[in-house]
Amino acid sequence: MTPETSARTTAAPAYLERLRLTWWLWPVALIVVAILAVEALLGFPTVPAWVPFAVLTPLTAAWMLYLGRIRIAVADGEFQVDDARLPVRFVKDVVALDAEGKREALGVGAHPLAFVVQRPWVGPAVQVLLDDPDDPTPYWIVSTRRPVELATALLAARDN
Repeated sequence: MTPETSARTTAAPAYLERLRLTWWLWPVALIVVAILAVEALLGFPTVPAWVPFAVLTPLTAAWMLYLGRIRIAVADGEFQVDDARLPVRFVKDVVALDAEGKREALGVGAHPLAFVVQRPWVGPAVQVLLDDPDDPTPYWIVSTRRPVELATALLAARDN
């Protein structure tokens, strides 16, 4: 390995997760596509029967893949959520939230400047309290299926 290529390689992430949709949403989406395609056929009887299915099925699949694209990682001294980056040196504390705690944190008492990446099909989350005097964002709330692991990885990365 040359020094040039080794400089470009990064260490393995301390934490890595993708917020994909749960498996049962896929059959539900296919049922909805079938219903909508039949509705379209009833409204446009001159359209060939295969057209609504051929159009709606790939569009729905692409939309569902897009919804599950969010990547969460703790790597290279950063907390990475999709395209947002937070240097771990600004992490003051991390709180693992269960589904009820997430609901409460996102409720009426939530700060309007908080950074939120929330997925309704993912129950738990973490609340990352920030210590950056130049940033008006008081905290991040990020959905995760493994809140304790993410909180531990963030605190370990901060303390290194």
